[in-house]
Amino acid sequence: MSVSHPQVKYMAHTRIGEKGQLTIPKPYRDELGLDPGDPVAVLRIGEGLLSIPEQNRFQSICEAIVSVLEGQHLAPADLLDTLPSARRRVFSRRYPELAGPERGGTRRSKSR
Repeated sequence: MSVSHPQVKYMAHTRIGEKGQLTIPKPYRDELGLDPGDPVAVLRIGEGLLSIPEQNRFQSICEAIVSVLEGQHLAPADLLDTLPSARRRVFSRRYPELAGPERGGTRRSKSR
């Protein structure tokens, strides 16, 4: 199965309204066939948000990810095995003062 990569476009700035609503610019709504009330999945990825219209689009992204992983001969267990070391690396970079000297940071004393 061939995985096509969608064209990435920069979306103009928008603001969050009083009720937490975001306005998707009309050209994008028109291109994607979005109408008021259509469902949109919102995923948090680190400090960012990714919105994906319709469950079908989310499903197609998941299938593309699975295809890439299968193409690399990676099983779910292979990915899960990397989580502990990945967590330690992220924690050490994000919180070096708490990571301890063995991970490049210094441990804070509990007493103040």
